[in-house]
Amino acid sequence: MTRSSPLLSAGPRVITVGAGLLDEALKAQAVPTTPVSWRPPLPGTAEALATVLADPRRQAADELAVRRLTSARPHLVGVRRASEVLADGTFLHAGPPIEWERASGPMRGALIGAMLLEGLAGDARDAERELAAGAIALRPCHEHGAVGPMAGVVSPSMWLFEVRDEEHGGTAYCSLNEGLGKVLRYGAYGPEVLERLRWMDEVLGPALAATLERTGPIDLRALMAQALQMGDELHNRNRAATSLLLRELAPDVVEAAPDAAAQVLRFINGNDHFFLNAGMAAAKVSTDAARDIPGSSMVVAMARNGTDFGVQVSGLGGRWFTGPAGVPDGLYLGSYGPQDANPDIGDSTITETSGLGGFAMAASPAIVRFVGGEVADAVRATRSMYEITLAEHPAYQIPGLGFRGTPVGIDITLVARTGVLPVVNTGIAGRLAGTGQVGAGLVKPPPEAFISALLALAAAVSDPFE
Repeated sequence: MTRSSPLLSAGPRVITVGAGLLDEALKAQAVPTTPVSWRPPLPGTAEALATVLADPRRQAADELAVRRLTSARPHLVGVRRASEVLADGTFLHAGPPIEWERASGPMRGALIGAMLLEGLAGDARDAERELAAGAIALRPCHEHGAVGPMAGVVSPSMWLFEVRDEEHGGTAYCSLNEGLGKVLRYGAYGPEVLERLRWMDEVLGPALAATLERTGPIDLRALMAQALQMGDELHNRNRAATSLLLRELAPDVVEAAPDAAAQVLRFINGNDHFFLNAGMAAAKVSTDAARDIPGSSMVVAMARNGTDFGVQVSGLGGRWFTGPAGVPDGLYLGSYGPQDANPDIGDSTITETSGLGGFAMAASPAIVRFVGGEVADAVRATRSMYEITLAEHPAYQIPGLGFRGTPVGIDITLVARTGVLPVVNTGIAGRLAGTGQVGAGLVKPPPEAFISALLALAAAVSDPFE
């Protein structure tokens, strides 16, 4: 007696791929289906994908890159003047390289403010003339071991957080946080902005420098891991992290700078974003540990200058791959609206690059009150990022996802294969110089940046001596 094949005797099993219309039609007829999520690769990437995926170095290179990023141990070790680490006649700025002619309103406003702060111009018009004439060299923060939020402008008299990776030995810097609203990093440069910056120059910076000499290194990785479990995502919500840092600093602020202690502690306590800049430097030193690994397709920097959005990839050195920066979709302050918004700006996407910010929104339900949407949207955003990352961070865990590690290690091959772009939450700067902050929201990077990076990596695989 011939036994029938289970394939013939069992009921039909239908696997649906791609568009959901067929799946919905079958379900309406009570036909069980197994839907498979599939998207075509980003346009023009199929051949490059095949080349990069066939590279025998890639898997080991990406494993090393992820291991170096996730094993970094960033510590806050000091506060230093930018003049100690900047070349003479140089201002740093956020994002890929840009010249004055292409600079956006908030970038121009921040550069004008820095000129006035340094006494290099008598008024805004004078500052514009000097900048247009090339009197100051403009260089990306990332190319000088630094990061800067929003416009990210750093001039010599500013003070910087100094963060060292105790595992791999790297160092990164970031300016001190001014607070929200009309501040230099959003392109404002009015009298109140300059007055605050001068106070930071004369009081806050020296007090913090003296304080860190007393405290010794502060373990930022441990602090950030705790803040995630207290409701921060460490890009646009830093309330817990700021509170934890304030606890670490307060006793030594009182002893190191008794005359300024009340002002300093009141300023930090009133600025929920104060930790952001230290966290950005921690993210920068962590991703820098994964740079320059031949064959790796992992992203080590995402940054915006208000005109361009750029990425850098471990296996491609310091090359920038760019596309047009998009305007965030979000919530606006007062009477401001989308018509007032500048395209996306800032180095703070280094948080997403290291597995935080938009990638960790599931840890921070309250973030939706700042950037818009619902709590379920924040959870979906984090879950979607596991599709384009190589690992889960062992230290940065999300309680609401069963203490699953945050998605970390953006892989340009996964971005190209799925069409899923990194989720970024961000502040929104006014498009006109001098305006300041107008809102906050979510933005998607341009796919062109990832496509061009993938094409370059494929070319490097085909011709390693190129």
